[in-house]
Amino acid sequence: MLADAIGLRRENVPQNKFLLRIGWGDSNCLGNGERNSPQAKAARPNERGPVRFFHRIQPRRHPRWHAISLLVRKPKRSKKPQVLFRQFWGTDKRGEILESLKAKQFAKQYEKVAPEKSNRFSFCPSDVTGDYHAWPRLTELCAVAPSNGLMEKRAGALIDIDRMALERRMRDYYDPNVSWDELKALKTGLTEDAARFDAKKAHEKVTDAEDFQPDHLRRYALRPFDTRFCYFSSERPLWNEPRPTLWQQCWKGNTFLMSSPAGVASPEGFPLFYTPLLGDNDSQRGHAYYFPLRLRAAPAAKPKKKEDGNGEFKSVLNEAAPAYNADKITANLSPAARAYLAKLGIKNPDDDADTAAFICMHSLAIGYSPAYLAENADGVRQDWPRIPLPDSKTALLASAELGKQVAALLDTETPLTGVANGSVRPELKTIVVLSSTKNLSLTAGWGHAGQGGVTMPGKGKFETRPFTAEETASWTAPAERSGDGALARTKDSPGPDDLRAGESGVALRLPPQSILGQSTHDVFLNDDACWRNIPAPVWDYTIGGYQVIKKWLSYREFDLLGRALTPDEAREVTHMARRIAALILLQPELDKNYQAVKSATVAL
Repeated sequence: MLADAIGLRRENVPQNKFLLRIGWGDSNCLGNGERNSPQAKAARPNERGPVRFFHRIQPRRHPRWHAISLLVRKPKRSKKPQVLFRQFWGTDKRGEILESLKAKQFAKQYEKVAPEKSNRFSFCPSDVTGDYHAWPRLTELCAVAPSNGLMEKRAGALIDIDRMALERRMRDYYDPNVSWDELKALKTGLTEDAARFDAKKAHEKVTDAEDFQPDHLRRYALRPFDTRFCYFSSERPLWNEPRPTLWQQCWKGNTFLMSSPAGVASPEGFPLFYTPLLGDNDSQRGHAYYFPLRLRAAPAAKPKKKEDGNGEFKSVLNEAAPAYNADKITANLSPAARAYLAKLGIKNPDDDADTAAFICMHSLAIGYSPAYLAENADGVRQDWPRIPLPDSKTALLASAELGKQVAALLDTETPLTGVANGSVRPELKTIVVLSSTKNLSLTAGWGHAGQGGVTMPGKGKFETRPFTAEETASWTAPAERSGDGALARTKDSPGPDDLRAGESGVALRLPPQSILGQSTHDVFLNDDACWRNIPAPVWDYTIGGYQVIKKWLSYREFDLLGRALTPDEAREVTHMARRIAALILLQPELDKNYQAVKSATVAL
């Protein structure tokens, strides 16, 4: 079977033509409804078993990001089927196809591919480390399947940068003295009908079932390093998808590893994130899934939400409180993961949070290694990331310690001494310095409103230049520079038990410029102010398909936000960029750790 993948421009698709639309490496290209629609089944009347990709295209303008292919079934099938692949891309596909017909050795233009269960039967060529498919998926390491993030679809009415504005809006929504017409006049998404959402009926249902609950105003992970506030309610259909199982595990002291089952962006960047917050379904492109590190069992009785006028609301909560407090907390580890820890001599992972997190922290150390991503990009794109497990307790704990540093740098809710707070490390001090605070209006074109209220990123304005001598002067602070790797413990460094969150107790061996590159950017808010010295790798840093800093800016363009940035918001860009720079400076050590783990692994 020959499969030619051809990037499709916005062209009209002729009526009654059957196309094979394929997401190479993404089995979710078509939804179940499309794959199992009558039209799709009609296109494969003699087929046995499920086929993921057939779809009968109606005459319409086809989105540019799909590919079309032609599969030809021979009258006589081969006993050993073979799939060959080639790809055309760009603006001259027709010319390239015609030119390819002149090739004397036509078949050599194709690559052999092997669709199988381990690569989700992908027709895309895959190049991964030899043992990659033997390593366990993230989902094989946890006891409970991850939950999608929350899905709002209420035009941002339940999410806001401004906590006070959100609280006012939600108090009005629940207030019986505020009429429906008054709510309509506020023009929020909560009074606009949408799919599966009759706004007025929803309001009646929700307010009949519960009162406004102040403790349901929570910090919310919208995108990597972009936190807002949300108002949570499990009462449908206030949220399009409230994810009650995720809410159940969002309690003080618990945290989440975030990932997705396949990559959909290019570049995809790092496939993991870490947060203690309730989070969004689109915190990563292709939908974010949340793995709680620990699990708390659901309470036996559901507390009363609505005051009945008889003063019973508080008493019901008090009666239910013992059940909540008595909830048993366990590590979210599969039986196989527990057996692995036990084999290494690590017992009772339910006893404390640190032991419960060993495998998660190790996963972060692996997932943030550029060498891991470079070697296994195809595998990460096709499925859940697979994590190699070291064969010794020493190696696991060393990797987990690195992962704790990664987690601290990703956790926006924890102050980070030396990076975003206190005395800033010398190599980070000159990174991202705001030139002026007189005008903080973001008007350089970083974002604009698209269809349906969606924020679309813009080009913005930045200037690329070499680092200045002043910017690099602090990078030569005395440190031990012998040996391999970018980081080394100095003689005065504290031991691991003495470190605070995010502090590595190590000094740079390699000059930061050898890691942060040779060029930097001045990124403009407007004609009067810029953030000076955002190194190119920091500016380009991508997590889950989002270019982190640029995405943050796109939501805060003056015309979208309706105001200038506050000084704290402007400083948040500095803090974010310094956290990212610290992650980048840690990469040589992360790569060294990955290579060491990869060389001596055990099966789960």
